Amino acid sequence: MSPLDDAQQLAAQLLARRWLPRSHPLVKRALIDTELWNQLGARLAGVGLQLVDNVHADHISVALLRPAESAVFGEAGLAANNNLDLPRDGVALLVVLWSLIVLPKRQRQVARSDAIHAGQGEFFATDKPMPQAASVAPLISYRSLLADFGDQLGKKLRLDTNLKLLERHGFVTRRGEDIAEGPLLDLLIDYDLLAPRILDGALGDVLARAGHPLPRPQEEQQDIDD
Repeated sequence: MSPLDDAQQLAAQLLARRWLPRSHPLVKRALIDTELWNQLGARLAGVGLQLVDNVHADHISVALLRPAESAVFGEAGLAANNNLDLPRDGVALLVVLWSLIVLPKRQRQVARSDAIHAGQGEFFATDKPMPQAASVAPLISYRSLLADFGDQLGKKLRLDTNLKLLERHGFVTRRGEDIAEGPLLDLLIDYDLLAPRILDGALGDVLARAGHPLPRPQEEQQDIDD
């Protein structure tokens, strides 16, 4: 059997591990090599998958293409609120943690990127490096989460059970008594779809009353101030 080319190696590793860090040597190369990136996308598309990547996350992953979803999950699966068999209170916990981690993280990334950009001068005007997620994503205290949202999320037993599920699926990681962003938290949830619903919806008010006011995007905040 002939050796795997780079696109095949990346595809195989993504299928086996579900995600890879952007610091992985082949991933780093693919992110700047359009030909390799396109070859990888073509390999994955051949089995109904697509690459998932955004500059705010420290990893890349794969997800089903839309045409493949019905073949894999059927009509019942497509109508469900998730395809990971998460219980309803598990989905609620996921949304709360996404709100508490991803929203402030993205604001910090944009703010730091703008600050770096401002200090570079016009010569580097198009180069706006994005800070790594791990360097700016907040840690969530388990004790605070339980105290502030335990009653709404099924109390300690259900909270612990669902945290283990979210950790197993790669959405969060545990660091002692703290909860941190996992590899998939900012990859498999649509920021543009969910963020406005949270910021302008009931959950934003609930989080604010619990002492966790959510940051708004800078452009929107400027409009409010004006």
